[in-house]
Amino acid sequence: MGAWVAWLVVAALLAVGEVLTLGIVVGLIALGAVGGAVAALAGGGIAIQVVVFLAVSVALLGLVRPVARAHLRQPRALRTGTAALVGTRALVLERVDLHGGRVKIGGEVWSARAFDETQTIEPGQTVEVVKIEGATALVYE
Repeated sequence: MGAWVAWLVVAALLAVGEVLTLGIVVGLIALGAVGGAVAALAGGGIAIQVVVFLAVSVALLGLVRPVARAHLRQPRALRTGTAALVGTRALVLERVDLHGGRVKIGGEVWSARAFDETQTIEPGQTVEVVKIEGATALVYE
């Protein structure tokens, strides 16, 4: 068996390890093993193959891993405007039904309708904002 085949077997085993761990490090080292296989195919001795393996692995870990980690640490998309109100709680101020009503959401008074057309919600109850349509909150008890 040629040295390049051994490098590809190592790369395949490392790739399987990457799939199982999902940590990106093992996958980058697998690419270093592919570099070692290319060096073996080019006729380089074992010392050159190991140097290529180490150089490619270290270079990829130094260049790709910081970028990947930065992308993993990005904050979740922030909801703004009326989209930020969906899922919040509201206090019913005036009876809410299919035709209308009033609720207080975070200190502001909003016109409201019942999300469930058959539902009638009396003042004083707490509801959840399901959707915002224009300037009207659709709420559900």
